[in-house]
Amino acid sequence: MTGSVAAQPAILEGERFHPQVGTQGMVATSHFLASQVAHDVLAAGGNAVDAAVTAGFALAVTQPRSGNIGGGGFMLISDENSGEVIAIDYRETAPSAAFETMFQNEDGEAVAELSRYTHNASGVPGTVAGLALALEEYGTLTLAEALEPAIRLAENGFTVPPRFVEGIRDTRERLEQWESTRKVFFKEDGSFYEVGDIFRQPDLAATLKRIAEHGPREFYEGETAELIAAEMERHDGLMTREDLASYQPVIREPSHGTYRGYDIYAMSPPSSGGAHIVQMLNILEQYDIGTMGFNSAQTIHLMAEAMKRAYADRSEYLGDTDFVDVPLSGITSKEYAAELRAGIDLETATPSDTIAPGNPLPYESNETTHFSIADSNGLAVSNTYTINFSYGSGIVVDGAGFLLNNEMDDFSAKPGVPNAYGLIGGEANKIEPGKRMLSSMTPTIVKRDGKNFLITGSPGGSRIITTTLQVLMNVIDHGMNIQSAVSVPRIHHQWLPDELRIEEGISPDTINLLDAMGHTVSQQEAMGAAQSIMIGDGMYYGGADPRRSTSSAMGL
Repeated sequence: MTGSVAAQPAILEGERFHPQVGTQGMVATSHFLASQVAHDVLAAGGNAVDAAVTAGFALAVTQPRSGNIGGGGFMLISDENSGEVIAIDYRETAPSAAFETMFQNEDGEAVAELSRYTHNASGVPGTVAGLALALEEYGTLTLAEALEPAIRLAENGFTVPPRFVEGIRDTRERLEQWESTRKVFFKEDGSFYEVGDIFRQPDLAATLKRIAEHGPREFYEGETAELIAAEMERHDGLMTREDLASYQPVIREPSHGTYRGYDIYAMSPPSSGGAHIVQMLNILEQYDIGTMGFNSAQTIHLMAEAMKRAYADRSEYLGDTDFVDVPLSGITSKEYAAELRAGIDLETATPSDTIAPGNPLPYESNETTHFSIADSNGLAVSNTYTINFSYGSGIVVDGAGFLLNNEMDDFSAKPGVPNAYGLIGGEANKIEPGKRMLSSMTPTIVKRDGKNFLITGSPGGSRIITTTLQVLMNVIDHGMNIQSAVSVPRIHHQWLPDELRIEEGISPDTINLLDAMGHTVSQQEAMGAAQSIMIGDGMYYGGADPRRSTSSAMGL
């Protein structure tokens, strides 16, 4: 008996997390309804950009806490056939009447409430213009075709999932302040929507229909623009019809670096994400991270040290390159990374108060949602967009049915004063008319030998950059499949406060070792939601992040 048991092979193989698999393409979004309509577009012969724009508008209906037409974001598009990787910047801009001290009181102190929960918290929205530009330049569908699923979901409604109910309940106090918001997110008697109820948005459906019929400029110059301007006028908001009419998205060159033979493309300023992803990878490249092991004390220590130095530089140098000189080539250079690496002690944490922004060589001219899409013709899209906080400012444009962003809080209300995510900003990110506020959004595409390999990004405010970093390292350094890479525990350090934040799942033994190194370790709630795709050997692998209960990856 003992002999027969001993003869059985040990069950030591297999993966604990299994990605979705496709042979013709893959969609990964934070909401299953958006994943389904994007999947349907690919199945009908549309390309990855068609599917991305369709998903972006569908999320504006099904996930109003972060999906939006009242906010803005960034899209990376990689085309294997041309070898081109481009970045579309549809970040919001400050109204023309905005001024540097607009969120300070008479004593010159920053007043957080003003930059977060008022009509002046909103920058000029960019989502409609940005998605329309992507479709026009790189898609095959008409805008009306891409909008059709979103219009249908807004008009006919959809069944409310638990996460929707929880979100409204958690934000009730802010949403109930505004009559226009109460009309959308609560029932006629003021009660909550419950799980299984049908949620319809007739005003939003009408807005989307107008855009479908008249094109993207309708949002900026037509009836929708009039509704936005009227909403502003009623509440002493600075945004005007002229601000809306003058808004334009911008096509930019992404930040680029290399890591262990892979090409890393990520969003360039006014996102800080791409520059600092490349910067941190450059610092870490000279360490044998794979041998040190996933989330070992040594690996976490080195990641934290790289993160501190990147976030210190972010506080000083990053801003909208249309307004300030950003030393991008310096920040992303291997030489500068070597200088920073020389200051890292392998055994002891560097106190943040001893780290100042470095000298990166000469200058050169917590709610968001991310989705990743790849098709069978070599086109890949990584898109992150937001209205900033969950439900943005909490203010719905009366008659138009969508929430306004509160992205003005991403400017430095006062240099040296932290924003809602604890991020310190400087002169480079001060408020100026028409300027795009600094962002952490980091849509990222990794290529190997000229082929799209990994598509990722995440929500999470200041944690976006470090979440994305760890997905890349989990795949490249630790050999994880994409579902494992997005599911396992994460860590975060942003220089100030001097705190190493961790998710549940880091060993107490590891925490003790980090404590002994001098790190202040704090276990907090989950970070990010990195909807991601990996491509290899003719197969597409989708990783839906379990930190969002509605996350969904679907393969063709």
